[in-house]
Amino acid sequence: MNATPHVPPYAPGRVPLIGHAVPLLRNRLAFLQSLRKHGPIVRISVGPKAVTVINSPNLLQEMLTTQSKHFSKGLLFEKLKLFGKDALPVAEGSRHLTRRRLMQPAFHHRQIDTYIRTMYTTVDPMIAAWQGMGPLDMKTEMQLITQNVVMAALFSTTPNRDTGHAILKSVDTLFAAALRRALLPLPLLERLPTPGNRRTRRAGCVMRTAVSEVIADHLAHPDAYDDVVSLLLNTRDPDGTPLADEDILSEVTGLLAAGSETTAVTLTWLFHELARHPELERQLHSEVDTVLTSEPVTAQTLTQLTFTRRLVNESLRMYSPAWLVTRQATEPVRLGGTDLRVGEDIVWSPYTLHRDPALYPDPLRFDPDRWLPERPQPPKGAFIPFGAGKRQCMGNEFALAEATLITALIASRWRLRPVPGPAVRPVGAITLHPSTLHMSAQARTPVGHHREAV
Repeated sequence: MNATPHVPPYAPGRVPLIGHAVPLLRNRLAFLQSLRKHGPIVRISVGPKAVTVINSPNLLQEMLTTQSKHFSKGLLFEKLKLFGKDALPVAEGSRHLTRRRLMQPAFHHRQIDTYIRTMYTTVDPMIAAWQGMGPLDMKTEMQLITQNVVMAALFSTTPNRDTGHAILKSVDTLFAAALRRALLPLPLLERLPTPGNRRTRRAGCVMRTAVSEVIADHLAHPDAYDDVVSLLLNTRDPDGTPLADEDILSEVTGLLAAGSETTAVTLTWLFHELARHPELERQLHSEVDTVLTSEPVTAQTLTQLTFTRRLVNESLRMYSPAWLVTRQATEPVRLGGTDLRVGEDIVWSPYTLHRDPALYPDPLRFDPDRWLPERPQPPKGAFIPFGAGKRQCMGNEFALAEATLITALIASRWRLRPVPGPAVRPVGAITLHPSTLHMSAQARTPVGHHREAV
């Protein structure tokens, strides 16, 4: 006989009609942090809608692995279809499995090794251009860099700075619209000609135009490319039918959006923390000055950047870019003694999970040495910046290699110093980004004193 299911409590502070809207709007990150003390599973309400929040790494691991077939990606990912209706990041079921298998070779670790030269030749001139520039908007600069890396490595194209800014602005607009629509799911409002909806449509047009131009160039010069766009254009269904134009457009757009934003904000936080911890900056400079000599940069080079990689991991822990993740139960399922109904909306926050003092000693301290192999490591399921299970981000190794290389290249050339201004605080938008962060680049070595890439 089944045990009586546990009914998770509602978090305190629920108000009739609006639920927990006030603390969510006032400080959603602090509110989600506060939910941990109410147990491994707790409910909140967003207006009339009940949402189940999971705080336990064990339950998250169960939901994302052994019980994953009972869940879809949920409301936030549904709204992210603004980037592409059935692109891999938002696809479900058999379509997701088919597309994942199709794209997997492009993100195999052996293939990522071949991207190192492209990453280097893309990043190096962009950061060299900081010479003589005024204060840098770090989030924008990191987004432009990572966006160009994705486009160069996966699409064999690099936009100029003005075009890159236009694409970047459209990505930000679409992400903001997706989060707004997920937090206030009123489909009727999404169809009205409001200023926000008009901005969203214009942003969508900019993205489609930019991606369509990339695809058109590949079609016009089919023998000139061997990349992800070529892979999609040459793919055939079992009956010999090529992928539909809209499917190719969606996949390329989805990759462009997903592949740049999260790495960019991770790097932004990393350099913010380095500026606050001069001893860590000195350690980074010592490592890159030793490793980045006159020899070509290779995948083997990245394995020697052990402290740099720990900085990346610690930035991912403290400032998990995908700070809020959703799922939805597609059939009745029991999770941790709690019965979840069909259609139940579920959320969890890697940001709050990674700051749980029961999992991470002194969790608010930026400590890259917590990732030293001789130090106790968090339990399985407690560090999931890229998710887990069959929906784990396929580009995780690409992102880690990219972030490690960009950090090292910047540190080999510049010291980044904060510009006086408002206090930096985390903002929980579609990613977790700093409220504002402007820094000046101070040269460390003569421009051009770098090793080459192979």
